[in-house]
Amino acid sequence: MNIRDRQILQIALPSIVSNITVPLLGMIDVAIVGHMGSPVYIGAVAVGSMIFNLVYWLFGFLRMGSSGLTAQALGRRDLTEVTRILVRSTAIALGIALLLIILQILMKWVSFALIGPTADVLPYAETYFFIVIWGAPAVLGLYSLSGWFIGMQNTRFPMFISIMQNVVNILTSLTLVYGFGMRIEGVALGTVIAQYAGFIVAMGLLFRYYGRLRRHLVMKGTFVREAMGRFFNVNRDIFLRTLCLVTVNLYFTSAGARQGAVILSVNTVLMQLYLFFSYFMDGFAYAGEALGGRTYGAKNITAFHETLRRLWMWTFVVTVAYTLLYIVGGRWIVSLLTDEAQVLETSCEYLWWAWLIPAAGCVAFIWDGVFIGLTATRGMLVSSFLSTLTFFTICGGSIFFTHHSSLFTNHFLWLAMIVYLAMRGILQTIWYRLRIFNGI
Repeated sequence: MNIRDRQILQIALPSIVSNITVPLLGMIDVAIVGHMGSPVYIGAVAVGSMIFNLVYWLFGFLRMGSSGLTAQALGRRDLTEVTRILVRSTAIALGIALLLIILQILMKWVSFALIGPTADVLPYAETYFFIVIWGAPAVLGLYSLSGWFIGMQNTRFPMFISIMQNVVNILTSLTLVYGFGMRIEGVALGTVIAQYAGFIVAMGLLFRYYGRLRRHLVMKGTFVREAMGRFFNVNRDIFLRTLCLVTVNLYFTSAGARQGAVILSVNTVLMQLYLFFSYFMDGFAYAGEALGGRTYGAKNITAFHETLRRLWMWTFVVTVAYTLLYIVGGRWIVSLLTDEAQVLETSCEYLWWAWLIPAAGCVAFIWDGVFIGLTATRGMLVSSFLSTLTFFTICGGSIFFTHHSSLFTNHFLWLAMIVYLAMRGILQTIWYRLRIFNGI
């Protein structure tokens, strides 16, 4: 294993562990409320988690924008700009969080109107919402810190923080619910406490291991128009690109729901295979952000191309491995996720679409990381926008076949998703060759 492979794995593997622990925060809450004796508690957590997952996903640019800019500044050995990016990103994150708290009534009203929780779930969902909203500063602040750590080639800290947050969430929620007799309030408070614990630990690690960078901090120039303009241009593209992804995922879910509970369940289960693959590939995308941004910032073109070549090698290996896993063990994985006989039987009709997920999505995952490292975010936006148009064009074509069974309609939906994933990678490849390659 050469030095470039070791560098990639040193960043990718901790990131993979971090990604895998992320959904555990929500799963822990569901597991606890699932033993409270009423399904309304599960519904309340499901509604609240959906709202915050969507909102925080839209503000994921705070992490992605910070990592690319930081990696490039580190590559240039511009430590003053490295510290400025940290201050700039964290300040903006906390400002957005404050705005969310101020607008929480409006945010709750719009979100609940869109989701439409039932009357029995509504009061508990509101309780959960109005407690968890106060964790926004910790969540968004940690986004900025995590992105900065990744840009500094350090994915061990985000991994440690993610694991620690889950431990704190479990212990705190169980103590509040079973020790102090709280119900939904205990689960919500446990989540908020875990979020602030993660943010506080991140700040502690920052000052403990990067405190020496304080001497490079020059506040003058941190919030000048040119620097803020570049920061917002990069993050605007990432935000709009994420909005495209959210739109596709929401439509995919709602279109499945309109076909009945069985099809919705099948699509939900099979999309877990997409998530399993994406969690793994995102680790290598983070390596593309960190190493690609750093070598690009250092103007070390040979190292950049070598990093890219090794990333594609690892992408090929992981894609083949996951494809074989889904072909050979897909049915078994689905059986682990559900024991509903009708869902299992119907999933066999669609399982072969899941076999295509790794090959269709792998290129886009890696290019996302590389483009973030290069701060070539316009390419991410354009490719996502055009791919989204393609997705809805295919979905629109299915209306001419509505007289067929829902089975046929759902195949159209999966075709649209697979083409959407593949199109993103194809368009980013074209963008790289035409707009980036010759300029490096």
